[in-house]
Amino acid sequence: MRASIQQQILFIHHEDVPQFKKGGSVVRNSYFWALKAIAAHTKRNGDWEYDPEVWLALQRLLLSFAESGYLGLRETQLEFAVDQEIPPILKLVATWE
Repeated sequence: MRASIQQQILFIHHEDVPQFKKGGSVVRNSYFWALKAIAAHTKRNGDWEYDPEVWLALQRLLLSFAESGYLGLRETQLEFAVDQEIPPILKLVATWE
């Protein structure tokens, strides 16, 4: 998932966040609600925002869903631009594009 940090807020690109689908996969819908629950803002057609206070929870959530084997790496890994520093707390679940 494409990510960036601006003014200490983590943004996940809105096209990369999981979609909720009524009657869809329980795992994907659970993933959607878990990510939404810890987000500061989740605008329709807007990037999702995460405050630094929840980055540890985000890391654990991404690791947990990645280890489940139901979701692909592109869905559970944060992708930062090459010129952006990855915070230490997110290094286990992040890479550069």
